[in-house]
Parts: sequence; structure tokens; C-alpha cells
Amino acid sequence: MNRMTFIGFIGILSFFLSCNSTVDNTDQQAPPLPKVAGLPTADTDNGGIDLPSGFGAVVVADTLGRMRHIVARDNGDLYIKGWKGGIWALRDTTKDGKADVQKKFAEDIKGTGIDIYKGDLYASSRTEVFRFPLENEKLLPGSRESIVSDFPEQGQHAAKSFTFDNQGNIYINVGSPSNACQDQPRTPGSPGLDPCPQKVWQAGIWRFDAEVPGQTQKANGVLYASGIRNAIALDWNQATDGLFAIQHGRDQLHQLWPSTFTKEQSVELPAEEFLQIDEGDDFGWPFCFYNHMTEQKLLAPEYGGDGQITGRCDEAKKPILGFPGHMAPNDLLFYTGDQFPEKYKDGAFIAFHGSWNRAPQPQKGYFVVFVPMKNGKVVGEWEPFAYGFPQLEVVESPSDAVYRPCGLAQGPDGSLYVADSQRGRIWRIMYYGS
Repeated sequence: MNRMTFIGFIGILSFFLSCNSTVDNTDQQAPPLPKVAGLPTADTDNGGIDLPSGFGAVVVADTLGRMRHIVARDNGDLYIKGWKGGIWALRDTTKDGKADVQKKFAEDIKGTGIDIYKGDLYASSRTEVFRFPLENEKLLPGSRESIVSDFPEQGQHAAKSFTFDNQGNIYINVGSPSNACQDQPRTPGSPGLDPCPQKVWQAGIWRFDAEVPGQTQKANGVLYASGIRNAIALDWNQATDGLFAIQHGRDQLHQLWPSTFTKEQSVELPAEEFLQIDEGDDFGWPFCFYNHMTEQKLLAPEYGGDGQITGRCDEAKKPILGFPGHMAPNDLLFYTGDQFPEKYKDGAFIAFHGSWNRAPQPQKGYFVVFVPMKNGKVVGEWEPFAYGFPQLEVVESPSDAVYRPCGLAQGPDGSLYVADSQRGRIWRIMYYGS
């Protein structure tokens, strides 16, 4: 496990202070990127975002609405899931990086998850996963069929994101329907339910056959891993042939337990947890939360914790890396392409959607970060990769941000696509060399 030193942690936090700013390049224009055969010319401002040296971006599409996850087909077509309903299908026929063909279908399906498996498009609502056959080079797919249904209706953490392994299985995130499984939800001083009934059908990753239609959670599902509050970001790591996810940590330590946690502690804790998941793992929610600064799983205050006691949490599996709290990791992608420099190979890109509850400090996140990895192990400090999405000096409220990165996809040529959940802008990030 990669240990984050205190000095390194402070350095990264200092970087956050500038990540949400709009960079003024009036006096220091970057040199133009070289032409690269097969790649479109990058937009002069990279579509309003900032990238490492040698990288450029083009805006593929704009103002599509609140987009969530995104996937790229082998021929370069893009499919993006709309939070309020519908799937956008995009095609670039002129090879300038812009999607000149844009069509919308399945407008009744609301939610987040979308992916391609064995040539077919899969997409989820908040209670069901569907398969759409993709036919030859047609942009729009055929009629859908239900693969898995009857997930619980819930008001919180209802997104059914998913991924596939290499043995014909689909893994579906079923988030917890609460913050911390309290007897009285989000009520100061209310104790946690023990046992937590939400762990029976929720707060975990469920496995199903990826190709058999008509399955239901209760009849056909296998609880692959539990104690996971909500893992919208998950991906199958081809380098290790294993499942990884990033958990949204719980909220409101100070608001719910003011005598135990300060406002300052509640800003940074608990961590957003990067999980390496094996069958049968339990990561401890709701009984435990992770402190990334001490690298400990601590007992939650709802169950008698005081911010130092570990208790039963000694039995919970730890993450491979912890990020500062409340930044909302919404997508995870292991980079397998050859377009980017070698350091990015097999590493993880993570889209942080941005916080809402870091008061009295400004909100943070709202960027795409990179975690260097080899063979499933973290081998260096994580770093901001694409930032400047909010277009603001300080983000006081998520609604103030102009753009919020939510979905990631790798194109057939190794380009990285980013989907925005505010206005529906799609970026294609490419490497041109220095």
C-alpha cells in the first residue's frame, strides 16, 4: 500500500487551492501542440480545462444535459447516460474530433451506468440493467431486454453502476439507502442499527451472469462484497484480472456528533476509499470509516466510536489508498491504451464529481486525478490530471460549478473521454508530445 506522508498530504491539499481556479494564460501562452497523425487538432483552450504538458483536448459535444457515465465503441462511437433520462449516441464522421451526429434514445431510463460487453450496449436505471444489441455499424441499437431487475427502490445512492469480468459476469453496485444506518436517519445522536438490515440487499457489490436475461437480485444474485456504502466508481482491472472500486465515505461526522468531531475533522474525514475487492470481502460500512491520515479503520460514532477506537473495525478490509473526504469519486478507469506516455499504462484515472459538505471550507474535488499503478499496486503519489472544470476561484456550492466531471471512457485509439454532469460537455483528451 502506498503510504501518504503528512508532508505529501499537505502538498496535495495546497494544490487543491488552485485546482478549481480558472488559469489566466494571457501573459504565458503555452506553445502550440505539435500535429500528430490520426489525432484532431486540440481546441486552443482545451475546452476550458487544464492538462499536463503535452496533452490537449477537444470538445466532442456540448449542452447535452446532465451526463453521467460514458463508453466508447470500437469504431469510436460514444454512448453517454443521462441522469434525468435517455442515452446519447454520438458519431464523428468528419474526423475533426467533433460529434456531428447526435441522437438520443431510451429516454425513459434514468440513472448512471453504461458499458459495452461482447459488442452489445448495457445501461442501467436505478432498479434495472438492460442490454441493447449493437448491429454492425448502425449508431442506434436495437430493442432492449432486461438482464437484471427488481433492485430495491431507494431515495439515496440509487445509481446502479456496473462492470464486467473476463468470465462472463457483471458486477453491480447496490448502494446503501442511508448515510450511516442510523435508527433515525441523519439525526444528531441517533444510534446505528445493529445488525444493519440494509446490508442484506444493499451496501455491496452483486454478481450476475452478464448474458442471461430475466434475472432478479433475489433469485439470481451473488453478494460478492459487502460493507460498501456506495461505489459508483468501479472497474475491472485487466492487469490483475480483478475488481476495484472507490467508495463514497459517509457524511456529517460533526453535524451528527458535534461533541466527538470538530468541524475541521468533518471536512477531511472520512476518506474516499480506493478498494481492491475479492469475493467475500467486507469493508466495514456502517460500523467503520477510514482515516487516510492515520491509515486506520475506525469505529463509527453511531456504534460507540470516538475517532480513535478501532474495535470491530480491525476485521474490516482496508483500502489500497484513501483520498480526502467528500470529493465524490464517480468513475474509475484503468488505462490500457498506448497513446499516453508509459507512466499512465495500467494506472487509474478517477473522476471526482466534487463535494457539497466541506463547510466551513470551500468545496473540493471537481477534477480528474491519476493514480500510478503496476500489477494492482499503487506505486506513487496520486496527482491531478485534468482540472479547472468549475471555472471558479472558489466553489461554495456544487451548483455554482460550470462543469463537473462524472464519467470516463477510453477510446479505441487510447484517447480519454470525460463527461460533465452540469451542462453535458464531453471532452476528448489526447497526447501530442512535448
